[in-house]
Amino acid sequence: MGKLVAISDLHVRYDENREIVRRLRPASDDDWLLVAGDVGEVAADIEWALTLLAERFAKVVWVPGNHELWTPPDDPVTLRGERRYRHLVELCRRLGIVTPEDPFPVWEGEGGPVVIVPLFVLYDYTFRPAGTTTQRQALAVAEAAGVVGTDEYLLHPDPYPSREAWCRARLELTEARLAAELPEGVPTILVNHFPLVREPTRILRYPEFALWCGTEATADWASRFNAAAVVYGHLHIPRLIWHEGIPHQEVSLGYPREWQPRATTPGRLVQVPPPGVVAK
Repeated sequence: MGKLVAISDLHVRYDENREIVRRLRPASDDDWLLVAGDVGEVAADIEWALTLLAERFAKVVWVPGNHELWTPPDDPVTLRGERRYRHLVELCRRLGIVTPEDPFPVWEGEGGPVVIVPLFVLYDYTFRPAGTTTQRQALAVAEAAGVVGTDEYLLHPDPYPSREAWCRARLELTEARLAAELPEGVPTILVNHFPLVREPTRILRYPEFALWCGTEATADWASRFNAAAVVYGHLHIPRLIWHEGIPHQEVSLGYPREWQPRATTPGRLVQVPPPGVVAK
């Protein structure tokens, strides 16, 4: 029986990470792979990695990270914001990869049945430092600490006036789909690049960076939408935490400088839900 496995933050612009992706293989021909964002920044790199993974796994499900949404100055693909996202969705569809714009597939293998729910909801600066009550205050505190997300320069929200406005639009669209399309009584696996709750950000070395890590609006989604597990990346702190009785699995590879000192083998695929957890 196949397994449902996940990984994120492949960052294939690094040669070391690209080599790890070249070695990624399913344990069986029936395995599905969840890719929780940040495959790369340049469109050609993203296409290379997703093409390879789509050829190897029975099904691939992808959600965008912030890096895929960047418009780097050295990328021949100069699309910005929503148009860039739609370009990547069409790339995935050509490869047979499921995106947040597609019908939710049902996993029937080990740990199933569960509905796989790929999400794209961005962030809205509500994971704020203690003592701040407004976005402006929070950004000022982060800037004073020398912490400013690269998204401020490379992640353009066009045609929305701001990233938080794009986030609000995605939240509204996604909540409507979840309310209308999830089958009753079937548990879900929620897949998002950013954590759905703030708790995983509490251990960040630079806590001000939490501003670019999610939205308080999704804090109850795991319980509201019957999640057997939540899969996320972005923080580059691979681990399993439990929140309100639900496993939240951070599945990132991260940058070579981060994974090289670790004793564990980099690029290990993470089984979802964790072994022993029964979806109810």
